[in-house]
Amino acid sequence: MEAGTHTVTNQAPPLVGYDVYACDRALSEAVARHLPGELSGEADAELRTLGRATGSEQVREWGEQANAFPPRLRTHDRYGRRIDEVDFHPAWHRLLGKSVSAGLTDAWGRPGGHVRRAAGFLVATQAEAGHGCPVSMTHAAVPALRAEPEVAAVWEPLAASRVYERELRPAASKAGVLLGMGLTEKQGGSDVRANTTSARPLAAAGEYVLTGHKWFCSAPMSDAFLVLARAPGGLTCFLVPRVLEDGSRNAFALQRLKDKLGNRSNASAEVEFDGTTWARRVGEEGRGLRTVMGMVAATRLDCVLGSAALMRQAVAQAVHHASYRAAFGGLLVDKPLMRNVLADLAVESEAATVLGMRLAAAYDSGTERELALLRIAVPAAKYWVTKRCVPVVAEALECLGGNGYVEESGLPRLLRESPLNSVWEGAGNVQALDVLRTEPAALDAYLREVGEARGADPRLDRAIRGLLTELSDLDGVEARARRLAERLALVLQGALLVRWAPPEVADAFCAGRLGGEAGTAFGTLPPAPGLRAVVERARPVE
Repeated sequence: MEAGTHTVTNQAPPLVGYDVYACDRALSEAVARHLPGELSGEADAELRTLGRATGSEQVREWGEQANAFPPRLRTHDRYGRRIDEVDFHPAWHRLLGKSVSAGLTDAWGRPGGHVRRAAGFLVATQAEAGHGCPVSMTHAAVPALRAEPEVAAVWEPLAASRVYERELRPAASKAGVLLGMGLTEKQGGSDVRANTTSARPLAAAGEYVLTGHKWFCSAPMSDAFLVLARAPGGLTCFLVPRVLEDGSRNAFALQRLKDKLGNRSNASAEVEFDGTTWARRVGEEGRGLRTVMGMVAATRLDCVLGSAALMRQAVAQAVHHASYRAAFGGLLVDKPLMRNVLADLAVESEAATVLGMRLAAAYDSGTERELALLRIAVPAAKYWVTKRCVPVVAEALECLGGNGYVEESGLPRLLRESPLNSVWEGAGNVQALDVLRTEPAALDAYLREVGEARGADPRLDRAIRGLLTELSDLDGVEARARRLAERLALVLQGALLVRWAPPEVADAFCAGRLGGEAGTAFGTLPPAPGLRAVVERARPVE
């Protein structure tokens, strides 16, 4: 019999057994908005299936297990033979299998593929973010592979497969593969032009051997990697398979796994190429950066989506908790100050989701104007949305008080994960400088996009005029690159919300982010009757 002092009262039930997709109004509305009727219905059904699985107690347990039992490096077998393998908890493989079978590596060859896949990625990441790394890289590798049609003919169908096979075997004997990349080196980091890995051509056309060391190679259990190395003609992109056609292992020595702040379920390794590592050239010699930029752009968008997913899950947990927890004579969610905090967080989350999905739709459109928009909007969005993730998750954790600070709540894992996307695929300065490098056509596409919302809100109109003033002043612009990237992202988010979000959401965003009517901390929005509706919209119930 339980002692009276152990009776549990006034605690929120666990947020499990719900549809992660259907309960996210901003996301489901974006799918309906960006897909034509017949595709929208089909995608909605698929995403609801994924959403119910992601919100299930079983999948949530998989996420906990994959992080509680991180990957382990095995360099040699029991007989002393070099094997360079990484062991993962079975939960990791189950998560990967579910995401691959849901089509999260299949976007480039089906109608509406990017919107459907982006929505699925945003959903699946909420269960466990680490397994999204190989999913993202496999999806993003396709543009680079297409630079070499013979390579793409073999590897693209396998990358887009909905079959996950964990065993390392020759690609020809597998029904599906995962792809990774190794671009950075210890002496260069984001400055990949400083790479020193060398590539020596062999007699057969397009074949090389590599010598060098890669400082960060994520998901080293993948079937092949896109890497940069210096060939006689300059920096070049190569495909490095883990297993060669004859079944032998390629020379791919894993030196150690990184001990990371978050992203614990996913292995990141240092890799050595010993001068016999076989590689296939992808694209022309000396055009390596151009070849991989399509992959980098796609993974940067996934950083936006991944951060949006972390924010959404954190906000859902905070609103759920406040809807059940009573304090000071009533439910927390009904307290004006807590409502302000939750509404502010919900607005930030919705703005990130709407922006990420709009950029995914631009990929599907594929028009010259839409592709130009991506060239400026992706680095701006990557810069801003990923930076907003940390304070959003931290504030959401605080909404749960001490309950949020313990591991069992899941919020500490989200918080450890939250800085990751601002670091990977180029940190903040890299993104801001890439914004400055975009051509006039990209800026024109951006201005046309935000121009669709002019006249709908005076605060947005003033922000657009202020942005134009900033863009007209190029004196010392590099030192102002971060400010410019931030303003580009905020104005675009405001324009999208004014066009598509409920009025109370758009009003709160424009007041807090564009109108100067809020402070720097969350929960400082000007009081408004619509804040209650903003919070209710973010509540994870159908």
